[in-house]
Amino acid sequence: MASSSPVRIALFLCDEPIATVQITDGDYTSIFNALLRKSLPADAGEYTLDPYDVREALQYPENIDDYQAIILTGSKHSAYENLEWINKLVDYVRDVAASKPHIKLIGICFGHQIIARALGGECVPNSNWEISITELQLTDIGKKLFGADSVNIHQMHRDHVPSVPPSFHLLGSTSITPNQGMVRLRDSADPADPKPEDVQIFTVQGHPEFTDRIVTKILDARQSTGVIGADIAEDGKRRAALRNDGVDVVGNAIWRVIGVGSTAR
Repeated sequence: MASSSPVRIALFLCDEPIATVQITDGDYTSIFNALLRKSLPADAGEYTLDPYDVREALQYPENIDDYQAIILTGSKHSAYENLEWINKLVDYVRDVAASKPHIKLIGICFGHQIIARALGGECVPNSNWEISITELQLTDIGKKLFGADSVNIHQMHRDHVPSVPPSFHLLGSTSITPNQGMVRLRDSADPADPKPEDVQIFTVQGHPEFTDRIVTKILDARQSTGVIGADIAEDGKRRAALRNDGVDVVGNAIWRVIGVGSTAR
């Protein structure tokens, strides 16, 4: 099903990529545009992605009703930090979730954690880093919404959301991170048979927008500064070239949640 009018998406920029990534892949607007463009269904129309710098400029849309969806990016910051811009973002997400249920909220990594904090959950440091391509063990709802039995997705985090907030459903887990993604469904939805259009809020802890090149550059940078050890970095680089479902599975699911493309896979 093609979209009847151009879809407008607000991209909330919660950080900027490291310099070496910007040289090859651009800023997060470019990186997310690449994900959305590659995963856009063939029968879909045009879309616009409008960036808002919520970190440095505290910038938000003048009229949020202009948008069908909001995507919150990842960040090097921790979602539990008591910073003005993070607190403002948490309050904004909480307000949109309550007062604008027709607007889809989509959280990626830090965005996933911010949404959890805003809606009754928490974000805390984990005992281990989780990096590079990792296979998620999906729940029944996860399998239904992703249209797959498992998902491989890039990871780059230590903070995590340890449990699912009230009113949310778990999408999948790993041995390190029990909450690898979650959805909140509209009140009339059947959790036993959820449809993408039933999803109001969709989050993943991983990075569907990351490629093996991006992840390798981040690992090189974090190894050089001692943030992660050489053994962890080298293991991550080996796994970076494994099958990546970020575009074909996760990106496709994001579009179907927004209301673009077929609802069946």
